[in-house]
Amino acid sequence: MNGHAILENVRRYRGIASLYRQTAAFRPGQRWSLLEQAGEWEARALSELEAYFAARMDYGTPLAA
Repeated sequence: MNGHAILENVRRYRGIASLYRQTAAFRPGQRWSLLEQAGEWEARALSELEAYFAARMDYGTPLAA
């Protein structure tokens, strides 16, 4: 997967997390569940970024623009 696709996935994951946080603001009864799911999407985005940069560091290749 190239750098652009990974960054697009990260953007998408963070967008989904943002929607969960916004929904939590309007649904107090489900707030904790929604915030937990937002955290899971943020973790997924972070994990993908970490794997991408770790692979780049291992191979010593320049970052894709």
